Amino acid sequence: MIDEFRRAKRRKVADTVIVVDTMVDAVVGRLGNLSETGMLLMANTAMQEDALYQFRFNLNDPQGREAPIEVGAHLLWQDAAHASGQRWSGFRFITVPDDHMKQLRDWIDGPGGQFE
Repeated sequence: MIDEFRRAKRRKVADTVIVVDTMVDAVVGRLGNLSETGMLLMANTAMQEDALYQFRFNLNDPQGREAPIEVGAHLLWQDAAHASGQRWSGFRFITVPDDHMKQLRDWIDGPGGQFE
């Protein structure tokens, strides 16, 4: 058995959270899970191996309002999903504005989260 070690707590995304590639203003998939250091994306489009991306997605703030989060991310790995044309894609965040990082941390630590 392989024990996996992660430094950052990950929260499973229960709702559908759409992810937009801001460089081309196109939806590229939906979030699977999220930490303050990266994310799992169910991509519905081909992603370039070892590439850098600029993404935007919305998370609910403590008052239930959608708050936009923008991140710069590096694609670390991809794997085929069961659904045709979709791929699980793992990203490491390389840039997150300070105010967006606070929103991200608040969401990860917020009520109702399922941690992985």
